[in-house]
Amino acid sequence: MIVNFWNIFIHYLIPGVLLLAPLIIVHELGHLILAKLSGVRVLKFSVGFGPKIFSKKIGETEYVLSWIPFGGYVKPLGEAPDEEVSEEDKPFSLNHQTLPKRFSVLASGSVFNIFFAVFVFSVLYMSGIEMLSPVIGKVYDDTPALKAGIKKGDTITAVNGIKITLWDELAASVEGSEGKEIVLHITRGREAIVTSLIPKATLASDILRGTYKTYRIGISPAEDAFIKRYYNPASALWMGLSQTVEAVKVTFLGMAILARSPIENKEYIGGPIRIVQIAGDFAETGIKSFLFLMAMLSVNLGVLNLLPIPVLDGGHIFFLCVEAIKGSPLSWKKMEFAQMVGLALLLFLMLFVTYNDIMRYVPN
Repeated sequence: MIVNFWNIFIHYLIPGVLLLAPLIIVHELGHLILAKLSGVRVLKFSVGFGPKIFSKKIGETEYVLSWIPFGGYVKPLGEAPDEEVSEEDKPFSLNHQTLPKRFSVLASGSVFNIFFAVFVFSVLYMSGIEMLSPVIGKVYDDTPALKAGIKKGDTITAVNGIKITLWDELAASVEGSEGKEIVLHITRGREAIVTSLIPKATLASDILRGTYKTYRIGISPAEDAFIKRYYNPASALWMGLSQTVEAVKVTFLGMAILARSPIENKEYIGGPIRIVQIAGDFAETGIKSFLFLMAMLSVNLGVLNLLPIPVLDGGHIFFLCVEAIKGSPLSWKKMEFAQMVGLALLLFLMLFVTYNDIMRYVPN
């Protein structure tokens, strides 16, 4: 039992904390920096919940590290609408700031998470990304590739005269052909071959796009044929931005699909237990895989916190939008009721994902 717990601690709990802690710190740091820039007095900056491990007061802010690492918070002066604030302290109170300042403080946590993802993705691209090269690993029966004479071990170097070096470039060219004939330039040992074929229309499906029409030629890549591509800082930044935008799109699309049918797609829903397990698995594959997962989760955290659910940052931003439209804040009773509903919804969601995580390990 002791050995098993130690293995879990080393291989899963530590990677889980190392994965989540930077995301929490970045998120709360966003709130802290924008609050201070807006002239808001920050009373507490906490990483974690529960009993304190360490605390130190610097200036007006107490910095706290607590035992439960799955979360954190920033407590500004005058955060709650019913909080009593003296006249002399009102200029430093969050609720006595202008709408744009309050909006920036509330949205800054998610914005920092998005920027952090861009930074991590950019660093990964600069350090070199291993990508599949267009080397054929298998040619399937009764396919355009087989009829065109393509063989295992061939390397496709160009499509329609356009040079390619990555498998993704080959796949994009085939899928974008819309069923029109394409010309492939192939190297086979020292031999250079040119052949043409017509991609075959087929149906594919995944959780994000559902069932969709695409085009294939009947090949798969060699699993050991990788090349490492390096990017200069400018290109890496552009790739990091592009990767982050795609991650945001995938996050929104995934949430929409799960909202429509959460029970049918429950295998794609994970809570703290699932995150810790994935963190351990990715950590074993290498630091780059671990950092990639961190960047993806940073995007997820940033997007999820902007959902218009009371208790989340997005819920408070929604209250600000209502205030901007009607010209006055919602009553404290209405906001308090909405926050109770939001809290109940989040608690239910946490129970659901935790139950779902546990059931993954229960034998059928």
